[in-house]
Amino acid sequence: MKRRSFLKTTAVAMGSTLVSKVPVNAADSNSGIKSTKRIELAVATICVDGFGHHRHEPSFRLIPQTPFKNVEFNLWYPETITPRYLEDLKKRCDISGLKPISLQGSGFGGEGNSGIIKDISHKLTLMHGCQQMGCDIVKCTGARRGTQGGLESLIKVLKELAPAAESMGKLLVLENHANNVLERMEDYEAIFEKIDSPNVGMCLDTGHFEGVNVDLLEVINRFKDRILHVDLKDCRQRGAGHDTVVFGQGVTDFKGFLDHLISSGYSGYLVIEQAWREPREPLVQNLTNAWNLFSPYQSSSSFK
Repeated sequence: MKRRSFLKTTAVAMGSTLVSKVPVNAADSNSGIKSTKRIELAVATICVDGFGHHRHEPSFRLIPQTPFKNVEFNLWYPETITPRYLEDLKKRCDISGLKPISLQGSGFGGEGNSGIIKDISHKLTLMHGCQQMGCDIVKCTGARRGTQGGLESLIKVLKELAPAAESMGKLLVLENHANNVLERMEDYEAIFEKIDSPNVGMCLDTGHFEGVNVDLLEVINRFKDRILHVDLKDCRQRGAGHDTVVFGQGVTDFKGFLDHLISSGYSGYLVIEQAWREPREPLVQNLTNAWNLFSPYQSSSSFK
């Protein structure tokens, strides 16, 4: 079933139960996605924490100083996917007024039966983590091309995870990444040919696609019914690998991209996912500038 048809059907079924507190692309526990047909901004903790294991302390200290409330939590360390840590993370969100909207774990990948079992278990843990945190999106990229069983292993894992995602009402979004099995449009075509689930789709990362010289508008045209999540990065130079800069200093045509994305019927989150480098001093201002740049694209209206 096409994503927008599915959303329309589900929204009709839910009727008046849809309220403003329901997350964008919130999930129904039995049948999949329940959409408020909104676009909202969010920020990823990588913007503040970088790749270090800081137990999210910088994020909780600095994000409340910005206009952002919706937060994607990057969970790349063993401690961070345990029930105890997630319980503490949820309490910290409640205290700080931040709203968890998605969890990003380490990428797909596992060779052989044992590796596939471990990969399935990891993604199931993240989906249960979403239940604990009160959010509905699990985001992961793939493994480096030619390693960890490649695209074949990823598809095997998704075949097992898709029914679980539908049953639990969670979204699995696959983020494109340079030098990765999720790098090119052909990679997604191979996946979606095998995985026909409204709960499995693309996380479109602008910086990584432009870094490998993939046209963003063509991605929208080809996959508009499977784009469930969007990461915003400004690319220094198209086709030069993953090299991002502060918004406004790169070559990404965000107006053209977002106008086309919205006209295609997208509803969901626009996630600021740019890892700023040291020094940290202008970080709050940079995030505030990003909010000001993209907040006009937020909407509470339904798209036809």
